Amino acid sequence: MPKPERLWKVGDLVRHSGLTRQTIHNYCLMGLIHEADRTPSGHRLYDDEAFERLDRIERLKRQGKRLEEIAVLLDRQWKRRRRADEADEGTRG
Repeated sequence: MPKPERLWKVGDLVRHSGLTRQTIHNYCLMGLIHEADRTPSGHRLYDDEAFERLDRIERLKRQGKRLEEIAVLLDRQWKRRRRADEADEGTRG
């Protein structure tokens, strides 16, 4: 059984990542990360994958990558992970 993911409020991401709210919001607008859900009061919630992607984005930026390049790299990574997940499901049943 897969472990339940933690859902992070934007303030949690700010505290743990060191990024600003505006940066996180901009990354969402660019499609670099995605909100997982919203609270009943409308606050955005992010899953563990978004937190991991923020870390990856910042590491790639430190390596000199532009956000446009990072978007392509993250998209490729997501597609590879998706194909691997589908292959795993095919072997299980």
